[in-house]
Amino acid sequence: MLLRTRLWGAGKLLLLVGALAATFVAFALVGMRAAVRAREVSVPSLVGVPVDRAAETVSNAGLALRVDPNQRPDDRVPAGRIVLQDPLAGVPTRRQRTIRVWVSSGPATTTVPALVGHTERTALMRLGEEGLQVASVSEFRAPDYPADAVVAQDPAPTARAPQVSLLLNRGEQAAAYVMPDLIGMSGDRAAEALRTRGFRVAIVGSQPYPGVPPGSVVRQQPAGGFRVGPSDLISLEVSR
Repeated sequence: MLLRTRLWGAGKLLLLVGALAATFVAFALVGMRAAVRAREVSVPSLVGVPVDRAAETVSNAGLALRVDPNQRPDDRVPAGRIVLQDPLAGVPTRRQRTIRVWVSSGPATTTVPALVGHTERTALMRLGEEGLQVASVSEFRAPDYPADAVVAQDPAPTARAPQVSLLLNRGEQAAAYVMPDLIGMSGDRAAEALRTRGFRVAIVGSQPYPGVPPGSVVRQQPAGGFRVGPSDLISLEVSR
């Protein structure tokens, strides 16, 4: 009977010790979790921020900053600003953790090819092959250069840039004249006078016109007063 009493007392003691130990472990876990949470911060957003301002922001949050030496080209983020970060913004992390960032080198640049002397079509193809964009195209007309040829570019060949401006010669503008009124004139004489001045003239037919001397111009195309160039065909119809 005495042994049973002692065993029962020892069992109760063990249960009490176990309960106390479990309570201690539970409180320890809760305390550790609270301590960890107290040491956690939210990673700030650094993308698009200059490096010096990012370093200040990270330091105020109790974190450290590491700038990767390899810059990354980006068309949207200006050079010198952060283009990527790890961990991402908003992620909870412990204090003193290092935030790694990559800095933008600006838009991707390519070595500009030599384009002067090439036709517009060839120059545009070369730029497309090199991944370059056309910033602007200016035009002028002069007889000193081939028509539709690139006569200047900016920047110059071998420079590194994302886009190129071109200056094109469209060729000398063709001369234009006012078509005279030839009705009633001799068709042969009118045709000869126009041909000596470089025009193309054809007498396309003849029609009987009472009272009009034979060979006189009765119709013309273009009509008098219209603009005409040396390459245009002038058609005359005469009487018979």
